[in-house]
Amino acid sequence: MNKKLNIKNLKSREIISGFNGKFVNGENITWAFWDIKKDSSIPEHFHIHEQIMHVISGSFSFTLEGETSVFKEGDTIVIPSNHKHYGTALTDCKIMDIFCPKREEYK
Repeated sequence: MNKKLNIKNLKSREIISGFNGKFVNGENITWAFWDIKKDSSIPEHFHIHEQIMHVISGSFSFTLEGETSVFKEGDTIVIPSNHKHYGTALTDCKIMDIFCPKREEYK
């Protein structure tokens, strides 16, 4: 894929209620751009993918392996493979996630 992309032109998909994502896939990684509505939650889960979460705007309560923190603009966390995590948007949020290996379901 040697093609110029603009995030504004990507189609948004609601993956779970309140979580609308746009996705860019490389050979081994997925880059996700989320618009998350206030009070929307992602239930506790884990996956084989290593993940990096970065908050662009808003406040997001995030729990990793039982430890909860509020993430705000500029905050970033590395989520190791197979570690339990979940979160709730305390405000409307914009969040970027990177996954490796790529998320086949986000094509």
